[in-house]
Amino acid sequence: MPREQGRKVVASNRKARHDYAILDTYEAGLALTGTEVKSLRAGRASLVDAFGHESNGEIFLHALHIPEYTQGTWTNHEPRRIRKLLLHRDEIRKIQGKLRDDGTTLVPLQVYFHNGYAKVEIALARGKKSFDKRQDLATRDAQKEINRAMGRRIKGMA
Repeated sequence: MPREQGRKVVASNRKARHDYAILDTYEAGLALTGTEVKSLRAGRASLVDAFGHESNGEIFLHALHIPEYTQGTWTNHEPRRIRKLLLHRDEIRKIQGKLRDDGTTLVPLQVYFHNGYAKVEIALARGKKSFDKRQDLATRDAQKEINRAMGRRIKGMA
């Protein structure tokens, strides 16, 4: 049977880009059990409240919710268990160094399958203040208005 090709997004954390300023992103593998993979392939996962944590030179993902596999038996997994992230040692060292800075945290952005392997896109992020969020919204609205005006101008309507 041929292996899956391409990228299939299972879950994304859209609120993370609103709540955090993304400093750097990494792609990491996930250490999963069989029923977790089957549940992910069914498109069931939630990144709400999930975060990364470093411990003993390894990085773990906490609070990632992968619901139990419906056809699973007694071998089913626990939905919110701590999952190990698979990264290269130099990437772990970089992340550890940056996590020691005040205010930085590790936030998952997406869970997806890449060429058949379960991956998670994690980001080193710094929390935004409410005025930063308002400023981002204002900038985005201004950019939309500029694009609308340019579109009208090109079409000869204005």
